[in-house]
Amino acid sequence: MKKVITYGSFDLFHEGHYNILKRAKALGDYLIVGVTTEQYDESRGKLNIIDSLDERIDNVRKTGFADQIIVEDHVGQKVEDVQKYHVDVFAIGSDWLNQFENLRDYCDVVYLERTKNVSSTMLREKQNPIIRIGIIGTGRIANRFVPEAKYVSGTIVHSVYNPHIDSARKFADKFDLDVCTDDFEEFLDSVDAVYVASPHETHYTYTKTALEHNKHVLCEKPMTFCRAEAEELFALAREKGCILMEGIKTAYCPGFNQLLGVVKSGAIGQIRDVEACFTRLTAEGLREMTDAVYGGGFTEFGSYTLLPIIKLMGADFKEVRFDSVKAENGIDLYTKASFVYDKGFALSKSGVGVKSEGQLIVAGTKGYILAESPWWLTRSFEVRYEDAGKIDKYATRYLGYGLRYEISDFAYMIGGHEGRGYKFTEEDSIAMADIMERFLAQRTRTGKQESGR
Repeated sequence: MKKVITYGSFDLFHEGHYNILKRAKALGDYLIVGVTTEQYDESRGKLNIIDSLDERIDNVRKTGFADQIIVEDHVGQKVEDVQKYHVDVFAIGSDWLNQFENLRDYCDVVYLERTKNVSSTMLREKQNPIIRIGIIGTGRIANRFVPEAKYVSGTIVHSVYNPHIDSARKFADKFDLDVCTDDFEEFLDSVDAVYVASPHETHYTYTKTALEHNKHVLCEKPMTFCRAEAEELFALAREKGCILMEGIKTAYCPGFNQLLGVVKSGAIGQIRDVEACFTRLTAEGLREMTDAVYGGGFTEFGSYTLLPIIKLMGADFKEVRFDSVKAENGIDLYTKASFVYDKGFALSKSGVGVKSEGQLIVAGTKGYILAESPWWLTRSFEVRYEDAGKIDKYATRYLGYGLRYEISDFAYMIGGHEGRGYKFTEEDSIAMADIMERFLAQRTRTGKQESGR
Protein backbone atom coordinates (compact mmCIF):
# COMPACT_ATOMS: atom_id res chain seq x y z
CA MET A 1 0.00 0.00 0.00
CA LYS A 2 1.40 3.39 -1.08
CA LYS A 3 1.04 6.00 1.67
CA VAL A 4 0.80 9.74 1.03
CA ILE A 5 0.91 12.51 3.63
CA THR A 6 0.06 16.20 3.36
CA TYR A 7 -0.35 19.09 5.81
CA GLY A 8 -2.19 22.37 6.09
CA SER A 9 -4.20 24.75 8.23
CA PHE A 10 -7.30 24.26 6.03
CA ASP A 11 -8.82 27.44 7.44
CA LEU A 12 -11.93 28.81 5.69
CA PHE A 13 -12.07 25.62 3.63
CA HIS A 14 -12.25 26.39 -0.10
CA GLU A 15 -11.83 24.87 -3.55
CA GLY A 16 -8.06 25.08 -3.36
CA HIS A 17 -7.97 22.93 -0.24
CA TYR A 18 -10.36 20.43 -1.77
CA ASN A 19 -8.27 20.10 -4.92
CA ILE A 20 -5.00 19.71 -3.01
CA LEU A 21 -6.50 16.81 -1.05
CA LYS A 22 -7.93 15.28 -4.21
CA ARG A 23 -4.56 15.47 -5.99
CA ALA A 24 -2.71 14.13 -2.96
CA LYS A 25 -5.09 11.18 -2.68
CA ALA A 26 -4.49 10.36 -6.35
CA LEU A 27 -0.76 9.88 -5.66
CA GLY A 28 -1.29 6.70 -3.65
CA ASP A 29 -3.63 4.32 -1.87
CA TYR A 30 -3.81 5.82 1.63
CA LEU A 31 -3.86 9.53 2.50
CA ILE A 32 -2.80 10.95 5.87
CA VAL A 33 -3.71 14.59 6.44
CA GLY A 34 -2.02 16.67 9.11
CA VAL A 35 -4.07 19.64 10.36
CA THR A 36 -2.04 22.26 12.22
CA THR A 37 -3.06 23.75 15.54
CA GLU A 38 -3.58 27.50 15.80
CA GLN A 39 -0.71 27.76 18.29
CA TYR A 40 1.70 26.04 15.92
CA ASP A 41 0.54 28.18 13.00
CA GLU A 42 1.21 31.34 14.99
CA SER A 43 4.64 30.08 16.08
CA ARG A 44 5.67 29.61 12.45
CA GLY A 45 4.23 32.95 11.41
CA LYS A 46 0.78 32.15 10.02
CA LEU A 47 -1.73 34.68 11.32
CA ASN A 48 -5.45 35.33 11.42
CA ILE A 49 -6.66 31.71 11.75
CA ILE A 50 -10.46 31.94 12.01
CA ASP A 51 -11.90 28.41 12.18
CA SER A 52 -11.38 26.24 15.26
CA LEU A 53 -9.22 23.12 15.02
CA ASP A 54 -12.33 20.94 15.30
CA GLU A 55 -14.01 22.77 12.41
CA ARG A 56 -10.93 22.44 10.23
CA ILE A 57 -10.59 18.72 10.94
CA ASP A 58 -14.29 18.23 10.24
CA ASN A 59 -14.02 19.99 6.87
CA VAL A 60 -11.11 17.76 5.84
CA ARG A 61 -13.08 14.69 6.91
CA LYS A 62 -16.13 15.76 4.88
CA THR A 63 -14.16 15.62 1.63
CA GLY A 64 -13.87 11.85 1.94
CA PHE A 65 -10.25 11.91 0.74
CA ALA A 66 -8.50 11.48 4.09
CA ASP A 67 -8.00 7.94 5.33
CA GLN A 68 -6.39 9.25 8.52
CA ILE A 69 -6.30 12.72 10.09
CA ILE A 70 -3.60 13.73 12.55
CA VAL A 71 -2.79 16.99 14.35
CA GLU A 72 0.47 18.83 13.74
CA ASP A 73 1.61 20.89 16.72
CA HIS A 74 5.41 21.24 16.72
CA VAL A 75 8.50 21.90 14.64
CA GLY A 76 10.08 18.76 13.21
CA GLN A 77 6.87 16.73 13.29
CA LYS A 78 6.79 16.25 9.51
CA VAL A 79 10.03 14.25 9.58
CA GLU A 80 8.77 12.27 12.56
CA ASP A 81 5.44 11.47 10.89
CA VAL A 82 7.00 10.41 7.59
CA GLN A 83 9.06 7.83 9.46
CA LYS A 84 6.39 6.88 11.99
CA TYR A 85 3.71 6.12 9.38
CA HIS A 86 6.13 4.68 6.77
CA VAL A 87 5.13 7.35 4.24
CA ASP A 88 6.08 6.95 0.56
CA VAL A 89 5.08 10.41 -0.73
CA PHE A 90 5.04 13.82 0.94
CA ALA A 91 2.70 16.17 -0.96
CA ILE A 92 2.28 19.92 -0.47
CA GLY A 93 1.03 22.91 -2.46
CA SER A 94 3.30 24.48 -5.08
CA ASP A 95 3.38 27.76 -3.17
CA TRP A 96 5.87 25.93 -0.92
CA LEU A 97 8.08 24.92 -3.85
CA ASN A 98 11.54 23.70 -2.77
CA GLN A 99 10.79 24.32 0.92
CA PHE A 100 10.72 20.62 1.89
CA GLU A 101 13.63 19.15 -0.03
CA ASN A 102 15.06 17.82 3.25
CA LEU A 103 12.30 15.21 3.28
CA ARG A 104 13.69 13.54 0.14
CA ASP A 105 16.01 11.60 2.42
CA TYR A 106 12.92 9.72 3.65
CA CYS A 107 10.35 9.71 0.83
CA ASP A 108 9.34 11.25 -2.49
CA VAL A 109 8.35 14.93 -2.36
CA VAL A 110 5.67 16.23 -4.72
CA TYR A 111 4.62 19.89 -5.07
CA LEU A 112 0.98 20.06 -6.16
CA GLU A 113 -0.24 22.79 -8.48
CA ARG A 114 -2.44 25.27 -6.69
CA THR A 115 -5.98 26.13 -7.75
CA LYS A 116 -6.41 29.57 -9.26
CA ASN A 117 -9.41 31.86 -8.85
CA VAL A 118 -10.16 30.75 -5.30
CA SER A 119 -12.76 33.24 -4.11
CA SER A 120 -15.28 31.60 -1.80
CA THR A 121 -15.79 28.89 0.75
CA MET A 122 -16.92 25.52 -0.48
CA LEU A 123 -18.42 23.18 2.07
CA ARG A 124 -20.78 25.52 3.90
CA GLU A 125 -22.06 29.07 4.18
CA LYS A 126 -19.44 31.26 5.85
CA GLN A 127 -19.40 34.85 7.03
CA ASN A 128 -15.69 35.23 6.27
CA PRO A 129 -15.01 34.61 2.54
CA ILE A 130 -11.52 34.59 1.08
CA ILE A 131 -10.35 38.17 0.49
CA ARG A 132 -8.94 38.61 -3.02
CA ILE A 133 -6.21 41.23 -2.80
CA GLY A 134 -4.87 43.08 -5.82
CA ILE A 135 -1.50 44.84 -5.85
CA ILE A 136 -0.98 48.20 -7.52
CA GLY A 137 2.68 48.42 -8.46
CA THR A 138 5.45 45.89 -9.00
CA GLY A 139 8.43 47.42 -7.18
CA ARG A 140 10.50 46.37 -4.18
CA ILE A 141 7.79 46.44 -1.54
CA ALA A 142 5.27 44.68 -3.80
CA ASN A 143 7.74 41.82 -4.24
CA ARG A 144 7.86 41.45 -0.46
CA PHE A 145 4.10 41.61 -0.02
CA VAL A 146 3.13 38.45 -1.92
CA PRO A 147 5.21 35.93 0.08
CA GLU A 148 4.09 37.63 3.31
CA ALA A 149 0.39 37.44 2.42
CA LYS A 150 0.48 33.65 2.17
CA TYR A 151 1.01 33.59 5.94
CA VAL A 152 -2.32 35.36 6.55
CA SER A 153 -5.30 33.06 6.58
CA GLY A 154 -8.36 34.18 4.62
CA THR A 155 -6.44 36.17 2.00
CA ILE A 156 -5.08 35.46 -1.45
CA VAL A 157 -3.08 37.78 -3.69
CA HIS A 158 -5.12 37.50 -6.85
CA SER A 159 -4.22 40.32 -9.25
CA VAL A 160 -1.59 42.89 -10.14
CA TYR A 161 -1.92 46.22 -11.93
CA ASN A 162 0.80 48.26 -13.57
CA PRO A 163 0.32 50.83 -16.36
CA HIS A 164 3.29 49.11 -18.01
CA ILE A 165 1.85 45.73 -18.96
CA ASP A 166 5.25 44.04 -19.36
CA SER A 167 6.02 44.74 -15.71
CA ALA A 168 2.63 43.40 -14.67
CA ARG A 169 3.14 40.20 -16.67
CA LYS A 170 6.59 39.56 -15.23
CA PHE A 171 5.27 40.07 -11.70
CA ALA A 172 2.27 37.80 -12.27
CA ASP A 173 4.48 35.08 -13.77
CA LYS A 174 6.91 35.30 -10.86
CA PHE A 175 4.18 34.85 -8.25
CA ASP A 176 1.68 32.82 -10.29
CA LEU A 177 -1.12 35.38 -9.99
CA ASP A 178 -4.48 34.97 -11.68
CA VAL A 179 -4.80 38.43 -13.24
CA CYS A 180 -2.27 40.92 -14.60
CA THR A 181 -3.45 44.02 -16.39
CA ASP A 182 -2.80 47.63 -17.36
CA ASP A 183 -6.56 48.31 -17.30
CA PHE A 184 -7.43 49.74 -13.88
CA GLU A 185 -11.17 49.08 -14.18
CA GLU A 186 -10.52 45.43 -15.05
CA PHE A 187 -8.14 45.20 -12.11
CA LEU A 188 -10.64 46.60 -9.63
CA ASP A 189 -13.38 44.31 -10.90
CA SER A 190 -11.21 41.28 -10.09
CA VAL A 191 -10.55 42.01 -6.39
CA ASP A 192 -12.13 42.73 -3.01
CA ALA A 193 -9.26 44.83 -1.64
CA VAL A 194 -6.17 46.56 -2.96
CA TYR A 195 -2.65 47.14 -1.73
CA VAL A 196 -1.22 50.39 -3.09
CA ALA A 197 2.52 49.93 -3.61
CA SER A 198 3.07 52.38 -6.45
CA PRO A 199 5.29 55.54 -6.42
CA HIS A 200 4.47 57.96 -3.59
CA GLU A 201 2.82 60.65 -5.71
CA THR A 202 0.21 58.17 -7.05
CA HIS A 203 -1.02 56.90 -3.68
CA TYR A 204 -3.83 59.42 -3.24
CA THR A 205 -5.35 58.93 -6.70
CA TYR A 206 -5.22 55.14 -6.66
CA THR A 207 -6.63 55.00 -3.13
CA LYS A 208 -9.47 57.37 -3.94
CA THR A 209 -10.42 55.50 -7.12
CA ALA A 210 -10.38 52.14 -5.34
CA LEU A 211 -12.59 53.44 -2.54
CA GLU A 212 -15.01 54.91 -5.07
CA HIS A 213 -15.31 51.37 -6.45
CA ASN A 214 -16.09 50.06 -2.95
CA LYS A 215 -12.75 48.33 -2.45
CA HIS A 216 -10.92 48.12 0.86
CA VAL A 217 -7.50 49.77 0.71
CA LEU A 218 -4.16 49.16 2.39
CA CYS A 219 -1.92 51.97 1.16
CA GLU A 220 1.83 52.16 1.60
CA LYS A 221 3.21 55.14 3.44
CA PRO A 222 2.99 58.03 2.92
CA MET A 223 -0.67 57.72 1.93
CA THR A 224 -0.90 61.42 1.09
CA PHE A 225 1.29 64.49 1.35
CA CYS A 226 -1.38 66.85 2.66
CA ARG A 227 -3.88 66.87 5.48
CA ALA A 228 -6.95 67.71 3.37
CA GLU A 229 -6.41 64.70 1.11
CA ALA A 230 -6.04 62.35 4.07
CA GLU A 231 -9.25 63.69 5.62
CA GLU A 232 -11.01 63.29 2.27
CA LEU A 233 -9.95 59.67 1.87
CA PHE A 234 -11.05 58.62 5.35
CA ALA A 235 -14.40 60.38 4.88
CA LEU A 236 -14.85 58.53 1.60
CA ALA A 237 -13.97 55.20 3.24
CA ARG A 238 -16.62 55.78 5.91
CA GLU A 239 -19.19 56.71 3.26
CA LYS A 240 -18.47 53.54 1.28
CA GLY A 241 -18.25 51.29 4.34
CA CYS A 242 -14.68 50.31 3.43
CA ILE A 243 -11.55 49.73 5.47
CA LEU A 244 -8.71 52.19 4.80
CA MET A 245 -5.32 51.58 6.40
CA GLU A 246 -1.94 53.22 5.94
CA GLY A 247 0.81 50.63 5.68
CA ILE A 248 3.51 51.69 8.11
CA LYS A 249 4.49 48.14 9.02
CA THR A 250 6.15 49.01 12.34
CA ALA A 251 2.80 50.24 13.69
CA TYR A 252 1.32 46.76 13.45
CA CYS A 253 4.25 44.67 14.70
CA PRO A 254 4.08 42.93 18.10
CA GLY A 255 7.36 44.29 19.47
CA PHE A 256 6.57 47.94 18.77
CA ASN A 257 3.13 47.62 20.35
CA GLN A 258 4.69 45.96 23.37
CA LEU A 259 7.11 48.90 23.64
CA LEU A 260 4.21 51.37 23.51
CA GLY A 261 2.41 49.36 26.18
CA VAL A 262 5.41 49.47 28.51
CA VAL A 263 5.75 53.23 28.03
CA LYS A 264 2.06 53.86 28.65
CA SER A 265 2.10 51.65 31.74
CA GLY A 266 4.09 54.36 33.51
CA ALA A 267 7.25 52.26 33.85
CA ILE A 268 9.46 55.24 32.95
CA GLY A 269 7.18 57.92 34.35
CA GLN A 270 6.01 60.91 32.34
CA ILE A 271 7.36 61.07 28.78
CA ARG A 272 9.49 64.13 28.13
CA ASP A 273 11.43 63.29 24.99
CA VAL A 274 11.23 60.90 22.02
CA GLU A 275 14.11 60.55 19.57
CA ALA A 276 13.86 58.25 16.54
CA CYS A 277 16.39 57.75 13.75
CA PHE A 278 16.15 55.84 10.46
CA THR A 279 18.86 56.35 7.84
CA ARG A 280 20.14 54.32 4.92
CA LEU A 281 22.81 54.97 2.31
CA THR A 282 20.86 54.78 -0.94
CA ALA A 283 22.19 54.10 -4.44
CA GLU A 284 22.24 57.22 -6.61
CA GLY A 285 19.97 55.86 -9.36
CA LEU A 286 17.03 54.95 -7.12
CA ARG A 287 13.81 56.97 -6.92
CA GLU A 288 14.61 58.28 -3.45
CA MET A 289 17.66 60.06 -4.87
CA THR A 290 16.33 61.19 -8.25
CA ASP A 291 12.76 62.36 -7.61
CA ALA A 292 13.22 66.07 -6.94
CA VAL A 293 9.59 66.51 -5.81
CA TYR A 294 8.82 63.43 -3.70
CA GLY A 295 12.24 61.87 -3.10
CA GLY A 296 14.59 62.33 -0.16
CA GLY A 297 15.09 61.10 3.35
CA PHE A 298 12.05 62.52 5.09
CA THR A 299 9.44 61.40 2.57
CA GLU A 300 11.04 57.95 2.44
CA PHE A 301 11.73 57.21 6.12
CA GLY A 302 10.04 60.05 8.00
CA SER A 303 6.84 58.04 8.41
CA TYR A 304 8.75 55.55 10.54
CA THR A 305 10.47 58.13 12.72
CA LEU A 306 7.28 60.14 13.16
CA LEU A 307 5.37 57.04 14.27
CA PRO A 308 6.63 56.79 17.89
CA ILE A 309 6.51 60.57 18.21
CA ILE A 310 2.83 60.76 17.24
CA LYS A 311 1.88 57.65 19.23
CA LEU A 312 3.62 58.81 22.42
CA MET A 313 3.66 62.62 22.27
CA GLY A 314 0.58 63.20 20.12
CA ALA A 315 -0.06 65.61 17.26
CA ASP A 316 -0.71 68.70 19.38
CA PHE A 317 2.80 70.15 19.20
CA LYS A 318 3.51 73.86 19.65
CA GLU A 319 6.01 74.08 16.83
CA VAL A 320 8.02 71.98 14.41
CA ARG A 321 11.27 72.85 12.66
CA PHE A 322 12.90 71.07 9.73
CA ASP A 323 16.64 71.23 9.09
CA SER A 324 18.04 69.40 6.06
CA VAL A 325 21.27 68.57 4.28
CA LYS A 326 20.38 68.71 0.59
CA ALA A 327 21.63 67.21 -2.64
CA GLU A 328 22.18 69.32 -5.76
CA ASN A 329 18.75 68.36 -7.13
CA GLY A 330 17.05 69.69 -3.98
CA ILE A 331 16.12 66.43 -2.25
CA ASP A 332 17.06 66.10 1.40
CA LEU A 333 19.89 63.70 2.07
CA TYR A 334 19.29 64.04 5.80
CA THR A 335 16.57 65.80 7.79
CA LYS A 336 16.02 66.58 11.44
CA ALA A 337 12.43 67.38 12.38
CA SER A 338 12.39 68.98 15.84
CA PHE A 339 9.11 69.18 17.78
CA VAL A 340 8.30 71.28 20.83
CA TYR A 341 5.40 70.21 23.05
CA ASP A 342 3.99 71.82 26.20
CA LYS A 343 5.79 69.28 28.37
CA GLY A 344 8.50 67.81 26.20
CA PHE A 345 10.33 67.48 22.94
CA ALA A 346 10.76 65.06 20.07
CA LEU A 347 13.31 64.59 17.31
CA SER A 348 12.93 62.70 14.03
CA LYS A 349 16.11 61.96 12.08
CA SER A 350 15.86 60.41 8.62
CA GLY A 351 18.22 60.18 5.69
CA VAL A 352 19.09 58.55 2.38
CA GLY A 353 22.60 59.98 2.02
CA VAL A 354 23.85 60.30 5.61
CA LYS A 355 24.33 57.37 7.97
CA SER A 356 23.60 57.59 11.69
CA GLU A 357 22.80 55.21 14.56
CA GLY A 358 19.25 53.97 13.95
CA GLN A 359 17.89 53.83 17.47
CA LEU A 360 14.76 54.85 19.33
CA ILE A 361 15.03 56.51 22.74
CA VAL A 362 12.02 57.36 24.89
CA ALA A 363 13.01 59.47 27.90
CA GLY A 364 10.84 59.74 31.00
CA THR A 365 10.90 61.06 34.53
CA LYS A 366 11.70 57.64 36.02
CA GLY A 367 13.88 56.08 33.33
CA TYR A 368 14.19 55.60 29.60
CA ILE A 369 13.63 53.01 26.88
CA LEU A 370 16.29 52.12 24.34
CA ALA A 371 15.45 50.16 21.20
CA GLU A 372 18.62 49.66 19.23
CA SER A 373 18.93 49.63 15.44
CA PRO A 374 16.90 48.51 13.61
CA TRP A 375 14.29 49.69 16.12
CA TRP A 376 11.58 49.79 13.41
CA LEU A 377 11.66 45.98 13.43
CA THR A 378 11.46 46.09 17.26
CA ARG A 379 12.80 42.65 18.04
CA SER A 380 13.96 43.81 21.47
CA PHE A 381 14.25 46.83 23.74
CA GLU A 382 15.46 47.71 27.22
CA VAL A 383 14.04 49.77 30.07
CA ARG A 384 16.85 51.52 31.93
CA TYR A 385 16.77 53.42 35.21
CA GLU A 386 18.90 55.71 37.34
CA ASP A 387 20.26 52.58 38.98
CA ALA A 388 22.55 51.30 36.21
CA GLY A 389 22.32 47.80 37.60
CA LYS A 390 18.59 47.66 37.00
CA ILE A 391 17.66 46.90 33.38
CA ASP A 392 14.43 45.30 32.20
CA LYS A 393 14.87 43.51 28.88
CA TYR A 394 12.09 42.64 26.46
CA ALA A 395 12.24 40.52 23.31
CA THR A 396 9.67 39.39 20.79
CA ARG A 397 9.52 37.70 17.40
CA TYR A 398 9.57 39.67 14.16
CA LEU A 399 8.74 37.32 11.32
CA GLY A 400 9.66 37.69 7.67
CA TYR A 401 9.51 41.23 6.32
CA GLY A 402 6.94 42.20 8.96
CA LEU A 403 4.23 42.91 6.38
CA ARG A 404 2.16 39.92 7.50
CA TYR A 405 1.16 41.79 10.66
CA GLU A 406 -0.45 44.69 8.81
CA ILE A 407 -2.05 42.30 6.30
CA SER A 408 -3.48 40.30 9.20
CA ASP A 409 -4.98 43.41 10.81
CA PHE A 410 -6.32 44.53 7.43
CA ALA A 411 -8.08 41.18 6.89
CA TYR A 412 -9.30 41.12 10.49
CA MET A 413 -11.00 44.50 10.13
CA ILE A 414 -12.45 43.68 6.70
CA GLY A 415 -14.08 40.71 8.45
CA GLY A 416 -15.97 43.17 10.65
CA HIS A 417 -13.92 42.59 13.79
CA GLU A 418 -12.96 45.36 16.19
CA GLY A 419 -10.03 45.82 18.51
CA ARG A 420 -7.03 46.38 16.24
CA GLY A 421 -7.70 49.82 14.78
CA TYR A 422 -5.89 51.52 17.66
CA LYS A 423 -2.48 50.52 16.31
CA PHE A 424 -2.54 53.24 13.67
CA THR A 425 -5.68 55.36 13.70
CA GLU A 426 -7.28 57.74 11.26
CA GLU A 427 -6.11 60.59 13.47
CA ASP A 428 -2.54 59.27 13.41
CA SER A 429 -2.59 59.07 9.61
CA ILE A 430 -3.99 62.59 9.23
CA ALA A 431 -1.37 63.95 11.63
CA MET A 432 1.35 62.25 9.58
CA ALA A 433 0.03 63.82 6.38
CA ASP A 434 -0.09 67.24 8.04
CA ILE A 435 3.59 67.04 9.03
CA MET A 436 4.58 65.84 5.55
CA GLU A 437 2.71 68.79 4.07
CA ARG A 438 4.57 71.24 6.29
CA PHE A 439 7.90 69.69 5.36
CA LEU A 440 7.31 69.80 1.60
CA ALA A 441 6.03 73.37 1.81
CA GLN A 442 9.21 74.46 3.61
CA ARG A 443 11.42 72.56 1.15
CA THR A 444 9.67 74.25 -1.78
CA ARG A 445 10.00 77.72 -0.23
CA THR A 446 13.65 77.16 0.59
CA GLY A 447 14.33 75.85 -2.90
CA LYS A 448 12.77 78.92 -4.52
CA GLN A 449 14.75 81.23 -2.25
CA GLU A 450 18.00 79.47 -3.07
CA SER A 451 17.32 79.54 -6.82
CA GLY A 452 16.59 83.26 -6.64
CA ARG A 453 19.90 84.17 -5.12
